[in-house]
Amino acid sequence: MTERDVASWLLDQDPALRWQVERDLLHEPPAVWEATRARVGTEGFGARLLALQDDDGQWAGGAFFPADFDFEGPEAAPGAGQPWTATTWSLDSLRTWGLDAAVLRERRTVERLAESCRWEYDGSPFWGGEVDCCINGFTLASGAWLGADVDGIAEWFVEHATEEGGWNCEWVEGSTRSSVRSTLNGLFGLLELEERGGGTNETRAARHAGEDYLLRRGLLRRLTTGEPVLDGIDVHAYPFRSHYTALRAADYFRRASTFDDRAPDSRVAEAIEIVRAARRADGTWVQHERYPGRVWFHVDVPPGEPSPWLTLYATRVLDWWDGAAR
Repeated sequence: MTERDVASWLLDQDPALRWQVERDLLHEPPAVWEATRARVGTEGFGARLLALQDDDGQWAGGAFFPADFDFEGPEAAPGAGQPWTATTWSLDSLRTWGLDAAVLRERRTVERLAESCRWEYDGSPFWGGEVDCCINGFTLASGAWLGADVDGIAEWFVEHATEEGGWNCEWVEGSTRSSVRSTLNGLFGLLELEERGGGTNETRAARHAGEDYLLRRGLLRRLTTGEPVLDGIDVHAYPFRSHYTALRAADYFRRASTFDDRAPDSRVAEAIEIVRAARRADGTWVQHERYPGRVWFHVDVPPGEPSPWLTLYATRVLDWWDGAAR
């Protein structure tokens, strides 16, 4: 495909993707992409997922896991994959697809979740967060989007940062080291809070410290050995879920540097080149795999096919990086 063909292909997608193409790749005026974005709640993926919301405000009857999840059954076996149908994941999808928060406010989703939704780990209230850094990152982002009171979760990140500057979901097991995956998921939540007008000097400092933790590793490599921080760092797969990859980490720093109005950090360069190397001659990126686990419905192509979502994210990251270089 030519560059024009790729643009036409991306425009011929669900409104959840199309409006981002119009805004970020084609730089259409707000009247154009805002009209497309408004369709997310009434058409396509957004409308389908909204129709699956329970009467009590939840999805699949649970906070992080569906109500019928068998913690002793085959679905919980190693390699089976986290189910992606419960409230945490459904809210994250709707938020990243660009649904107007007013749609869920009209349904009193914040209030209903406060009344009905409890974390499977310890039964604590949904908007109070959990002990898991990644879960708290997603909840902070969703709460900031919907206007819930999530200041307590934001402060939790200040209090639970390690001496290295990041976070680790295994802190409850005694770990004092940071994890790149936990740190990235926490950073997305803190950044979303600030993008929507929230945050304090303390939470901003915590965000910047977490960013520095990743940047000191070039996003990809251990400080001690220079080896990759995780297997699958070069995997390109959408939806991203909570996984840590070069593309997802680079996309975070695109958002953060844009929000902070600062130039891209040179330490993101290796992650950028991993993204660039995966671009095919026709200007698209291929879906490498689908992360295992129960879903409501698929929103991207099977492995081996050109992915509209990955092409959007990767093109946007390269445009940001290359544009700054120019």
